[in-house]
Amino acid sequence: MNSRTPLQQFERYVAIGDSSTEGLEDPAADGSYHGWANRFAEHVAAAQHTPLLYANLAVRGRKTREVRDEQLAPALAMRPDLATVFAGVNDVVRPSCDVRRVAADLGFMMQALRDGGAAVLTITMPDLSTVVPLAALMRDRLLALNELVRGECARTGSHCVDLAAHVVTGDLRLWHSDRLHANSEGHRRIAAALAESLGLPGYDRWWTESLTDQPRLGAVGVVAAELRWARDYFLPWVWRHTRGISSGDGRVAKRPALLPVHAGRSAVSTND
Repeated sequence: MNSRTPLQQFERYVAIGDSSTEGLEDPAADGSYHGWANRFAEHVAAAQHTPLLYANLAVRGRKTREVRDEQLAPALAMRPDLATVFAGVNDVVRPSCDVRRVAADLGFMMQALRDGGAAVLTITMPDLSTVVPLAALMRDRLLALNELVRGECARTGSHCVDLAAHVVTGDLRLWHSDRLHANSEGHRRIAAALAESLGLPGYDRWWTESLTDQPRLGAVGVVAAELRWARDYFLPWVWRHTRGISSGDGRVAKRPALLPVHAGRSAVSTND
């Protein structure tokens, strides 16, 4: 665990990763995406008396090696004293995935940022088999990657925000209808988890609390929901990837430069 105290004043926060860090599906009032990285930046800014600069280099669709190759060097050039690193979802959902290589790439990025003087945070992936039945096919792979990520965090002295250890993170109501991205409430909880891990004042473990119970769908409702999801999201995803098309093709980082964060206001994107 990093040795910074909760009262440490941060100057430059840089976030790298894929669509989760970019902020999908947490819509902002201006039609862009907000996301847990923006929310976390606001939490940090609100907790300190000195200005915070923030850049978000994440691009949707990127696999872990692409994040390492495309985003790490620009991030290091910004000399962050705070960084978040999260990727791996786009690797795990592929038919084949070398989780040791994915974890090694994540560890490489965390170590490089730590060597540059940054406090580094990452998150583990929740078990989404309760959200997407097909995810059961890759559950062992995901669990193995999470365990490797925990080890990389221990090795590099990074903060591991262990979302996977809490049942609530697999609640469908925290996920967008595509079942791949958190919704606004999910992003809010991830940001709160990061703030708590960093020791920001005023943040406790409320983000681990279960949502109130709701009526369960009957068998017909479950089947109908699965068919809608397959039609609207899964089959289009399969069609894109069989043709080698990524959701991130032609896209660039939404906030490629360090810009001031105003606590309690949207960390406005420059290229959503």
